[in-house]
Amino acid sequence: MDSSEKSYLLECRSRYLKDLKGNIMPFWMKHGLDRVNGGVYTCVDRDGTLMDPTKSVWFQGRFGFIAAYTYNNISKNPEWLEASRSCIDFIEKHCIDSDGHMFFTVTAEGAPVQKRRYVFSECFAAMAMAEYSKATGSEEYARKSLDMLKNIQKMLNTPGFLPPKTYVPGRSHSITMMLINVAAVIRQVIQDPDMEIQVDKSINDLAKYHMHQEFKALLENVGPEGEFQDTLAGRTINPGHCIETSWFILEESKRRGWDPRTRDIGLRIYDWAWNWGWDEPYGGIINFRDCRNFPPQDYSQDMKFWWPQCEAIIGSLYAYLATGDGKYLVRHKMAHDYTYRVFPDTTYGEWYGYLHRDGTVAQPAKGNIFKGPFHVPRMMVKASMLIEEILKNE
Repeated sequence: MDSSEKSYLLECRSRYLKDLKGNIMPFWMKHGLDRVNGGVYTCVDRDGTLMDPTKSVWFQGRFGFIAAYTYNNISKNPEWLEASRSCIDFIEKHCIDSDGHMFFTVTAEGAPVQKRRYVFSECFAAMAMAEYSKATGSEEYARKSLDMLKNIQKMLNTPGFLPPKTYVPGRSHSITMMLINVAAVIRQVIQDPDMEIQVDKSINDLAKYHMHQEFKALLENVGPEGEFQDTLAGRTINPGHCIETSWFILEESKRRGWDPRTRDIGLRIYDWAWNWGWDEPYGGIINFRDCRNFPPQDYSQDMKFWWPQCEAIIGSLYAYLATGDGKYLVRHKMAHDYTYRVFPDTTYGEWYGYLHRDGTVAQPAKGNIFKGPFHVPRMMVKASMLIEEILKNE
């Protein structure tokens, strides 16, 4: 690494930390944290004005995790730890149905609004409890995080408990990759052999079933044995999602002393996803591609969402840490420069979430049921940590 590359990384790290502590976290602590009922709101307009008091249960866990994660890795701000506990308490009091399956949305006070077939609410809740346990040393919340994951596994493996998404048998990328991250976070605070088993199973399933060499792509939906399904859903590539998966796997490879097999899997997924996702005419990671180059049919197929850009920033740094190959630092700069050119709102703070393909703002709200304080602050924490590690290795 030459002096200009080192200087560039130092500037990036400084910017991530400054934005995290001076912009992103303050925005959500001011406009999102519900100091009356507990938990966090996310449906806020450009300036933070609350548009809808309905609460995303995903984000009770997501912000519960982020607030503790930032506390653990950036600064011991007691308000962040209190925010994490507020979200966890709200989850335990209001968000778990009598059958153990969590709601998807609730009212400001915690009354049920909607319940869906997915277990992502549980995944984020488990991560929040584990990260809070790490911050406080609480064995109680370590056990609760493990119990939550055991319940997730039970729900996924109990026939008929979760209604099928479709009547066509198959496998989904989403929950497979998600469980790598959940188990890895829990593993830091409590020892259980199932955590290692889950991480191995998810990585092996992704490699065996979802990675398709013929398309040089990781597919979102495949048949029960990984069969290619020549349908719109079966041909879908979500590049941002794939890049997120790649760094989960590279993180595991690093933990294993850069085990060659897991490193190769992570790097191949990243390279494939970058090649499918980077938008040459306009820059940024595009939302969806079709592995046979038919027009993708999702309404947002050519938009630029906030979160794939965050994953590209992290993924590029992880790939560079894993290899030292300068092409990944070049890609990091491409992703970083594009993201900081179009997403931050310099007037009201935080980031826009939804842009047209050319980078113009599609709608200016800062949050909804799906966008809130997760991908952006996680990127800033993780990227700053990766840059510090890269520079130490020089």
